[in-house]
Amino acid sequence: MTINDLRGVLKGRVLLPDDDGFEQAATAWNLTVRQPVAAVAEAADADDVAALVRYARRTGMTVTAQPSGHGASGDVEGLILLRTGLLNEVEVRAEERVVRVGAGVKWGQVLAAAGPLGLTGLAGSAPGVSVTGYTLGGGVGWFSRKYGFASDSVRAVEIVDADGEPGRVTAESDPELFWALRGGGGDFAVVTALELELYPAPVLYGGRVIWPEHRTREVYDAFLEITAEAPRELSVWINRLQPPGAPPMVTLDLAYLGEAAQGEDLLVRLDKIEGAIFDSRGVVPVADLGGIAAEPTDPVPSIARAELLTGLDADAVELLLAKPVEPLINLQIRHLGGALAEPGGGAGASGAVAEPYLLGLVGLGLPHAADATRAKQAEVVADLEAYISGRKPYTVLSPGDTAAQSFSGSALARLREIKRARDPHNVFRANYPVLG
Repeated sequence: MTINDLRGVLKGRVLLPDDDGFEQAATAWNLTVRQPVAAVAEAADADDVAALVRYARRTGMTVTAQPSGHGASGDVEGLILLRTGLLNEVEVRAEERVVRVGAGVKWGQVLAAAGPLGLTGLAGSAPGVSVTGYTLGGGVGWFSRKYGFASDSVRAVEIVDADGEPGRVTAESDPELFWALRGGGGDFAVVTALELELYPAPVLYGGRVIWPEHRTREVYDAFLEITAEAPRELSVWINRLQPPGAPPMVTLDLAYLGEAAQGEDLLVRLDKIEGAIFDSRGVVPVADLGGIAAEPTDPVPSIARAELLTGLDADAVELLLAKPVEPLINLQIRHLGGALAEPGGGAGASGAVAEPYLLGLVGLGLPHAADATRAKQAEVVADLEAYISGRKPYTVLSPGDTAAQSFSGSALARLREIKRARDPHNVFRANYPVLG
């Protein structure tokens, strides 16, 4: 049996390197990442996923699943790329506060369905990111300070295992695999659907405020004051932005899970900073949550790097403000803490994040800019070396990182044991494999 025989196995479309449309189908969301796969298989349904896994098991091939290609590492040479975008069903069971989503569903779809019912899932900052890919890697978003990793909100996982058998995994049916699937990446099975807990969100308050660059220190001072006392319902992210062809600026992105009047009181400090050139603060419909950070929704060539910070004192701020952001587009600090630092007893593989801040560095990945972007990222990290822990949540890993950076030694050993037991022939490969 050869790779050409794959077309006879699936109902969905199969593309090989010589086929029209192959390059587009194999492209990651981040256009900087190349994916030299042997084939692209678009599953028509969960039965197609099972058929593909059985084919891979028989032929000694490996499958890497990507609903949309966010988070791709490029470490996929010779693999079968499984696209699950057609598994796009969304079922909200409001009385149970649960949503069942197919593997191809994006967060914007969930928020649009849950929002009118006064509910939300633990979404990230971009509505176009797939729920499954985000959640398998943990998922750090607007409500993580209140409720923890998105992966810890999973109640059941529908999978196809390494033998091509479908199953439904819960804490009761298979506690070890359930633990690994929630935050350990996609190394243990192909997920065809998730059941996630939803949370009350009768009112959200938030938005973005933008100031010109000369207000940066004032905005940083306000950011530190607000985050020092912020309740878990409030998340605040600060950005030093350098949009191409525009003047530099500083912004705060804000989301408060509560009434507008309370949100206004918590953020009154911002009104003391004069000269705002944009202020969208107000009641935010759940369905519009992804618009706060104004992240790109179409594929882009970018290079991202993230690091956890052990603190953010006056000296660290001096280092952050001492140099221009350019050639980066964004230097972002996200306030963490809260439930992320104190996971419950039923938490998954993501564990706890003791570090209070997450540093994000994003620049263009175009050929003329890529080297300068990487050099600037390295320079910022070197400047902040005393504040960087070296650990990273799985959900923010980028090409060049490894899964070992995301887990404690005992958690990584446990994940590797589960991988060897459940997939001894390496039928599955995650973006950042635990055995890599």
